[in-house]
Amino acid sequence: MSTQAPAAAPAKFTTGSTMRHVVVMTGTGSVGLIAIFIVDALNLFYISLLGIEELAAAIGFASTLLFFTLSISIGFTIACGALVARCLGRGQREEARRMGGASMVFMGIATLVMTLAALPFLRPLLSLLGATGATLDLSTRFLQIVLPSFPIMALGMCTTGILRGVGDARRAMYVTLGSGIAAAILDPILIFGFDLGLDGAAISTVLTRFVMLAIGLHGAHVVHKLIKIPDLSGLREAVRPFFAIGVPAMLTQVATPVGNAYVTIEMAAFGDQAVAGWAIIGRLVPVAFGVIFALSGAVGPILGQNYGARKFDRLTTTMRDSLLFTIVYVLAVWALLAIFANPIASAFGAEGIARELIVFFCHFAAGSFLFNGAIFVSSAAFNNLGYPTYSTVFNWGRSTLGVIPFVWIGAHYWGAIGVIAGWGLGAVVFGVVSMFVCFRVVNAIAREPQHQDEPVPAPPPAAQSPFSTGKASTLQ
Repeated sequence: MSTQAPAAAPAKFTTGSTMRHVVVMTGTGSVGLIAIFIVDALNLFYISLLGIEELAAAIGFASTLLFFTLSISIGFTIACGALVARCLGRGQREEARRMGGASMVFMGIATLVMTLAALPFLRPLLSLLGATGATLDLSTRFLQIVLPSFPIMALGMCTTGILRGVGDARRAMYVTLGSGIAAAILDPILIFGFDLGLDGAAISTVLTRFVMLAIGLHGAHVVHKLIKIPDLSGLREAVRPFFAIGVPAMLTQVATPVGNAYVTIEMAAFGDQAVAGWAIIGRLVPVAFGVIFALSGAVGPILGQNYGARKFDRLTTTMRDSLLFTIVYVLAVWALLAIFANPIASAFGAEGIARELIVFFCHFAAGSFLFNGAIFVSSAAFNNLGYPTYSTVFNWGRSTLGVIPFVWIGAHYWGAIGVIAGWGLGAVVFGVVSMFVCFRVVNAIAREPQHQDEPVPAPPPAAQSPFSTGKASTLQ
């Protein structure tokens, strides 16, 4: 069986309707994402059936810390996808293969170091979030089982970056969809069949991450042959372009769990029931708005390939199509959440303040995703067009200035409901400004006279390494 890489072909996203590319990439990406989020929500639902309030709260606290690990993985996956897509846009498939392999190496090393550094401090970190007593014990135990599998999840996600970079949305979907299906099967078996309760949920999470990695390696390495591990010299060449995008993208992604951690701290002051309500909202958000999360990942490879191919007019149309898609989708979902707010709260058995929080979110705070979606889309553009620090600034602004003062004021005057209201309102200013700046950046790139109708230049002699990625690989 031949091990030769497939012959170079025109980059998929450099021709055809940009709206069609946005819809197809988003649709396939959202299927896998929402499958995982639905299973995550079912996981919490199963735990709630055990009738122990501390278990749901423990999941809420543990999820806040796990959100950090997910965000770190997403940040480095963005770097992988952007660089692979850009190489393919330039017609440099061999370079794309080496960058895919180097990305896997960097992802594995970075996440392993982070895991080893975090494990001894789980209990203090959870205490800092407000977990106490039995809830603290349960959430610590859950993380002690799940956290060591962080590098496995991260490597699985890295393969989805490679698959999206090449435009294989279907196989990228299989990675997350497959792990979601595995979790849907394993969760009830381990939680109820083996009577493992919270431990069963944790073990299921670990096993599904191995499934994710196996499916991803098959698509990225066996099918597309886009993972080639470089030698030490090649890895040294790859460090700068990868981390120049990866570190700002990671910092950008970590901003959201930092903001959520502050919300959790404020919510903890109102008791376990309030934290449980916040945990349910945390599961509801990605199920309802998983399509918007997928959109931010879908836009990146489209922009990356067209940037590499120097088709700058298509950058503007891609952004406009993405924003239109966001507005239509969020308005539709917000309407559905408002209509079914009470049945949703009842499905989770929410009572008291937990129920009030869920209903308030569905009626009012869900609308903030019109602006959160704008931040997601503009961040994808900044990360793929060479301005990752802009993405970092806007996301950290949203998660600090757009969360802390609003949530503090809301909690002080209106209690737990005010916390959710403040969390939602903070997105408005940053969503509007980030999109304004994004269109200015894209239009400036398109207007640069040296780019117009110019063929892709050969790299200068000093940059003849297999990892030369040009201006956009460096920090602005």
